Amino acid sequence: MTETDLPPRLTRLTFHGPFSEARAARTVDRLGRTMPTRVLDIGCGWGELMLRVLDAVPGATGVGVDLDTESLARGRANAEARGLGGRVEFVEGSAAETDHGPADLVLCLGASHALSRAEPPRHIAEALDALRRTVVPGGRVLLGEGFWQRPPTAAELDAMWPDAHAGEYQDLAGLVELAVSAGFRPSWIETADAGEWEDFESGYQSDVEEWLATHPDHPLAAETRERVDRHRASWLKGYRGVLGMAYL
Repeated sequence: MTETDLPPRLTRLTFHGPFSEARAARTVDRLGRTMPTRVLDIGCGWGELMLRVLDAVPGATGVGVDLDTESLARGRANAEARGLGGRVEFVEGSAAETDHGPADLVLCLGASHALSRAEPPRHIAEALDALRRTVVPGGRVLLGEGFWQRPPTAAELDAMWPDAHAGEYQDLAGLVELAVSAGFRPSWIETADAGEWEDFESGYQSDVEEWLATHPDHPLAAETRERVDRHRASWLKGYRGVLGMAYL
């Protein structure tokens, strides 16, 4: 079996999260005005937002850290295609075990778990402490973190990921209070909307669904179909409209 026989991964997604082009443009403008010289992207994936910041701030350099070799390769290819290859480095490794700071702009989008081995929700406080040590005085951190939009019901928790529980996340106010307790001051607070979530969840599975339609008898089809059905049910019956994503 060759790699081309396997389902493609995440090619329909520009960002690995509920993050629209409009929000990206506003965010890059907001962060670019601070004129960072060094950007650190923790749990970067393919580092799309980092690359856009570097493109907007001539002379800035960046480092992205992640464990996913496929995503890192995509980031390197995107950087080269945009003429940014000499200004950015994509590093395979654990953010908690490697030291790539300090930086004057730190991005951590949906990757707080990379900075703490604690069980949720304590990992968020530990990640915030780690981020505080990673950014230079006067610098900026963009944190993308989950929160409960409302308390989940027992049925919704049962439909989510294994061992999901109501104490796993804070509400938005509680999340912001954790950030303030860690020494941050929130200069901007916004949350992903329903359209961004639907674009992300649909894009997350679209590649695989297209592949299943054209490979119904593939040896991996049954296993793959079960996996995507389980994920879709987790979203639609579990965390849709319940789990939010805040950008602080």
